[in-house]
Amino acid sequence: MNHLLSIEKRDSVLSRMAELLEQERTNIKTINQQDINNYSGDDLAMEKRLLVDDAKIDGMILSLQQLASQDDPIGVERFNFDHANGMKIINKTAAFGTILIIYESRPDVTVEAGGIAFKSGNKILLKGGKESLLSNLKIVELWHQALKENNISAEWVEYLNYNREETQAFLEKPTQKVDLIIPRGGEKLIAFVKKHATCPVIISGRGNNFVYVNAEADLDQALAIIINGKTSNISVCNALDKVLIDTNLPNWEVFAKQIIAELQHKNVIVLGDENISKISNVPQIKSDLIWHEEFLDYKIVIGTTNSDQEAIDKINKYCGGHSASIITKNDAVAQNFMDNVDTAAVYQNASTRFTDGGQFGLGGELAISTDKLHQRGPIGLQHLVTNKWYVYGDGQIR
Repeated sequence: MNHLLSIEKRDSVLSRMAELLEQERTNIKTINQQDINNYSGDDLAMEKRLLVDDAKIDGMILSLQQLASQDDPIGVERFNFDHANGMKIINKTAAFGTILIIYESRPDVTVEAGGIAFKSGNKILLKGGKESLLSNLKIVELWHQALKENNISAEWVEYLNYNREETQAFLEKPTQKVDLIIPRGGEKLIAFVKKHATCPVIISGRGNNFVYVNAEADLDQALAIIINGKTSNISVCNALDKVLIDTNLPNWEVFAKQIIAELQHKNVIVLGDENISKISNVPQIKSDLIWHEEFLDYKIVIGTTNSDQEAIDKINKYCGGHSASIITKNDAVAQNFMDNVDTAAVYQNASTRFTDGGQFGLGGELAISTDKLHQRGPIGLQHLVTNKWYVYGDGQIR
């Protein structure tokens, strides 16, 4: 099972999987509806992530087609050195081996994350949430069909139908070799995996993203970016949770009231710091701890700062290390902000909703890492590799 499949085999499986999803579209939606009917929680974001509709299936198919058309990420030469003693030393990208993906509620992860990990030469272990079990099992059945039709062992994609205790036991004492774990989900899931895992974990961290409206902002742009960041999709980690307004902005109070009115019109609950609640009808935040929170809901906090440096410091103190955007016409101010804010993605005059592998031209993503090792931000096909040194000699000894 640890031999590397040829790129032709890997691409053939991905292309066939795309065809099977199209063929089984109606069945997948019907089975997904059973998962939705069985879901008894009241978490709006969870429910949105659980749903598989035509648009989601279209996205899964597109991601597989894009993956199948991309270059092989394995065996790419990164370094080439001729030693004085005649040895040739080459460094090339290599597969990890076996990747375990642990995720909640999103059946599309079974396709998209599984596809990226498979294309990069790895065996896949999938551990989805109980709320999406039927959808996941149906999609894994299609993976197995695509593998078998290409004369490849179904073991390349394995679904771990474990409860919490069984998952913990597997993390602490895996019954098979696991080289990398990627948890996709909320902070509780990530903390659980970090606590119990005995192999490397890539943290696909929380959002809690900030927009800073600088004194030299284009206010029409600022308004559009804030509304888009907060309301276009509340259930994703690149959604907006916090806005900071520079009090050096001319008539900042008028702008703040306009933002609040627009957000409330879109059914967003707005909370403010002392300055914001003084000039408006929004409740004042009760504790600074709320600046740490990722909402995944129709909820936002708006605050004020007196300088660019104060904004940078506040974002670095409270954000999730994911994304931050500055709205300003002053490029020097923007560059200083972008160089000093410690997030995986920094923006000038654009929505944080673009932090996404597909949007960044990576052809999809396995996760968005808020860690700094070994890759930060969206992890695409080309990042899901380790490396290996190839040394060619002719009897050299040291």
